[in-house]
Amino acid sequence: MKTRYYIGFLGVIILFTILLDAGYRKTYENAVTRQSESLEEDPTVAADGQADKNTGYYLQDQNGYVIVYLFDQKTVYECTSIRTDSLPSQLRDEILDTKYIENTEELYGFLENYSS
Repeated sequence: MKTRYYIGFLGVIILFTILLDAGYRKTYENAVTRQSESLEEDPTVAADGQADKNTGYYLQDQNGYVIVYLFDQKTVYECTSIRTDSLPSQLRDEILDTKYIENTEELYGFLENYSS
């Protein structure tokens, strides 16, 4: 008689384990589907693995002065009083070709170093 109970108990445990596994798999598949859908909707993620930068700043020369633009390179973040011709030649060339600065700390470090 005890053997019957053990077999029944073992059957219930196996059935419970199978149901838990099925529930876990379904939850995991839903999470993966939601994540892939959100990546498809996100315009900053390109299909070829290249992402657009929606952060950072660009330094450009305008009328002999350094101008700081936001990541879109259209919106002026700050007009500086830093003359382009007062900068070291390598940095001046980078700014004439539009220099990218990744974050605010780096930007303020640049402004602090080269402002008069």
